[in-house]
Amino acid sequence: MEKKPQRLEKETEVSYLQELFKNNNVAVLTNYRSITVSEDVRLRRQLREAEVEYLVAKNTLIKLACHANDQQALDPYLEGPTAVAFSQDPVTVAKLLMNFIKEAKKTEVKAGLLANKLISAAEVEALAKLPAREVLLAQVVGMFQAPLAGFAGVTSGILRQLVIVTDRVREQKAAVSA
Repeated sequence: MEKKPQRLEKETEVSYLQELFKNNNVAVLTNYRSITVSEDVRLRRQLREAEVEYLVAKNTLIKLACHANDQQALDPYLEGPTAVAFSQDPVTVAKLLMNFIKEAKKTEVKAGLLANKLISAAEVEALAKLPAREVLLAQVVGMFQAPLAGFAGVTSGILRQLVIVTDRVREQKAAVSA
C-alpha cells in the first residue's frame, strides 16, 4: 500500500527535525505568536547570518522527532504555536532570540535543550548574558598568556641584571689592570 503524499511530507519533516535535534548542541523553543511578517523576516535573517537553523513546526512533529532521539523533556512545552532555533553555539542563539524578544515584545522563550539537557527560559536568558564565544576564547588565551608574559618579564629582568653585573665586573677589572 502506497503512502499518501501528506504522510510522506510529515515523515520527511520529522526525519529532518530528528537530524537537527541530533546534530546541534542547542535547540530553543519559542512561542511563535503575533509576530508580524516583517519581524519574522528580520529575525530569520539575523539567525541565518549567525548560522542558526530556525523553523516553525507542528508540536506533534517536534514531539515525534524528540521521542525518536529518546528525548521527552520538551513535551510539556509543546503547546501553542512553536518555533525552534537550532545551533552549535548556545550563546549566539540565546543572544539573538533574547534581543529580538526585547525589541518586539511579542514572543517568549518556552524552554530549550543544551547538550540534550532541558534548560528553562531563565537559563536561556542567562546564556544570552554571557560574552560571545570569541570573547570567551580570547579571555582563556589571555589567562594562559599572562603567566608566560610574567615569566618572560622575570627572565628578561634577570638577564638584564646579569648583563649589568658582568659589565661592572669587566669595568673593575679594566680599572685594576690600568
